[in-house]
Amino acid sequence: MLERYHSLVCEALRALPAADPFTYSQESQSGTADSHAKQVIERTLGSAPLEITSRILEEYFSAGPLEPLLRDPSCTEIIVNGPNSIWIERGGRLQRSPEKFLSSVTLRNFVSRLSREAGLMANLDCPFADGRWRDCRVHLIVPPASGEEPVLTLRKHPVNPWTLNKLTDSGWASPREIEALERVVRDRMNFVVVGGTGSGKTSVLNACLASLPEQERAVIIEDTSELHVPNFASTKLLTRRDPQGHLREIDLSELVRHSLRMRPDRLVMGEIRGGEAKDLLMAFATGHNGCMGTLHAESARQALARLEMLVQLGAPQWNTQAVRSIIHFSIQAVVVVGRDETGVRRLEGIHRIASLEDVGFLMERMT
Repeated sequence: MLERYHSLVCEALRALPAADPFTYSQESQSGTADSHAKQVIERTLGSAPLEITSRILEEYFSAGPLEPLLRDPSCTEIIVNGPNSIWIERGGRLQRSPEKFLSSVTLRNFVSRLSREAGLMANLDCPFADGRWRDCRVHLIVPPASGEEPVLTLRKHPVNPWTLNKLTDSGWASPREIEALERVVRDRMNFVVVGGTGSGKTSVLNACLASLPEQERAVIIEDTSELHVPNFASTKLLTRRDPQGHLREIDLSELVRHSLRMRPDRLVMGEIRGGEAKDLLMAFATGHNGCMGTLHAESARQALARLEMLVQLGAPQWNTQAVRSIIHFSIQAVVVVGRDETGVRRLEGIHRIASLEDVGFLMERMT
């Protein structure tokens, strides 16, 4: 019955510009076309059962089949590969959701509406977009780069961010390990949290930030807003990317330079992933203690090797010894996180960089 009513609605909307989100006019962007479409849908449904009417209106003017998933606290990630292919992460494991969009049209309609609300711009020239929508980090790819359908990934952020106490209660680490992590933060060691995709790096960094005293000013630097500002003294800087070329782009390296003029007690980098590593480590090494960030790596040794490569992207003229020296001066500890085969996230170890020798870094395990 739902499909039959949806077919009637599709026919009624066929002539409306709002039916195709990739050809939205200025009128449709202002919301006028959405209002007109809603009137047409309600008139078409007529005496349809209430649950049918609600479901179709939700499909066109809300998140449709994603609404119950967005409300579900156990669902941490939502992946949409097409109208009939919705996947969710629960407990660190991926599973297929029985929910689906009613058609390709309503999926594209939702993607367009989400893009407007989040201020995203994905088109033929630049088919990729990152941003924040509701309490989710958004990554979007549109056709033809994604094939025939847009591909959407929503990573949900907890409304109440993690704290070290919550990490202890969840069994993420033992009290002794949490105490070692607290000591790293309290003693103002510069450190990076490293792990693979979905290992909980951002959650751990949020927990460390939440432990900062009120009078400490952290300047947080990110591509997409994921970290919580820990107190009123702290602030956040975000990069800017403009695929249309109307505005000057602002990258992480530029934000690092500006952050140094903002009287930070601690610098925090959401994710170190490019040549900005050179500027960041230079800032760490010039008297800024207690700084922190995340890095994609599977182990402490791999993290230091990856840092070497990233610094060389920003300073290709530096030799290996110079790069290793700046890392040694800048980073005192590496916190390694991961998840086991069942999807449970765990602290895998905290390592202190003891010294730099001719053969490389020597590390001591703190936990």
